[in-house]
Amino acid sequence: MQNKHQPLNPGYFYHIYNRGNNRENLFYKPDNYIYFLKKYDQYLNDYLETYAFCLLSNHFHLLVRVKKVETDAR
Repeated sequence: MQNKHQPLNPGYFYHIYNRGNNRENLFYKPDNYIYFLKKYDQYLNDYLETYAFCLLSNHFHLLVRVKKVETDAR
């Protein structure tokens, strides 16, 4: 089986999407959407620039660009 895990390259755009198992809902009430967005901001905001997102009850789409890594030139 081929390894499908590949790194995301800085400066590139990606369409990231996911859906629930058997097309089941991921979000059941408005608070679930808010929780998802808060966690997304908490863990990914430092690494991704978000250009668009769409959260539906059973799946989501993200259009992001990976931020370039800043190096400390000493």
